[in-house]
Amino acid sequence: MDIRQLGRIDLNLLVALQALLEERNVSKAAERLFITQSAMSKTLGRLRTLFDDPLFTRTSSGVVPTPRAEDLQLQLAAVLADVQGLVAPSEFDPATYQGNFTLVMPDYLGLLLLPALMEQLQEEAPGIQLQVISRAEHQLDRLASGEYDFCLQIEQRYYAPEFEVITLGEATPVLVAREGHPLQGTDYSWEDILKYPQLQLYIPDLEEAEFFYENPDIIERLSELEPTLEIAHVFTALQVIRRTDFIMASPPMFEQEERLAGGVIPLPLPAEGQFDLRYVMVTHQRTQRSLPHLYLLRKILAFISGYRKQMGVPSLLELGKNAELEIVKEIVKEIVAGN
Repeated sequence: MDIRQLGRIDLNLLVALQALLEERNVSKAAERLFITQSAMSKTLGRLRTLFDDPLFTRTSSGVVPTPRAEDLQLQLAAVLADVQGLVAPSEFDPATYQGNFTLVMPDYLGLLLLPALMEQLQEEAPGIQLQVISRAEHQLDRLASGEYDFCLQIEQRYYAPEFEVITLGEATPVLVAREGHPLQGTDYSWEDILKYPQLQLYIPDLEEAEFFYENPDIIERLSELEPTLEIAHVFTALQVIRRTDFIMASPPMFEQEERLAGGVIPLPLPAEGQFDLRYVMVTHQRTQRSLPHLYLLRKILAFISGYRKQMGVPSLLELGKNAELEIVKEIVKEIVAGN
């Protein structure tokens, strides 16, 4: 495509040509475009130069298109309709929409969210295809480049203004061990924990994560938890826990979800090692006016809010530090109100 050549074409000329082809009269075409007959005559002169053809010949009843103009008429209406559709406000119908989205989230959160989400999408928007990635570094860079559409992650210390950050809630991690683990029922210390091998669920961009804690020594404590095994898959991690003396730091979901809790027990972190993590949904400004993206975002936020209520956790759904879009604010208000 020669952009330079297209840049020299005045789109208004094509609109005027369409009016002339439909009206076959210079005066009527001018009235239709709200310009003078003289201005329309000058426009016709420019069209003749552009196409190197007379385009119309005068008769007593108006103008008659030349063969070249008749050829153009076959294409012009479709071209202008495409342009009109390009600049018209977008419409979105979930039932007929066809599109692909890439969602990044930890495996353990996907376990809670995706079954219910896909069940509803299959009913409401069967043309939506999701690719869900659980192991991905440099998520924000890929979100900005368009490689990803949404990132559900542990809150990072900094987000550029181009990102929309929606806070989903906070969680205090617990330790997970097998039933009958030597630490079960004991008054264990941090040093006791370190005597056992550590299993770590993979957390992308962990070095950028924001930790909320009262004891500043917690960062040093956490650095002592050097994993013998790091893994992204929850079920595999739990199988290792059930069959060994490994200890795994995890979200508290494992004690709330019966399908995950069989054969494992939660062990609270020692008081000097407690901290909180905040979970957020991150989108990029490039999608903030996309109706399909807003539809999917609303569905995800609704399921997360519903899960928190089901677990008896007060809703913490609120707009994050870069929230500016009124349309997203309205979506969140509706969800919190239970609509």
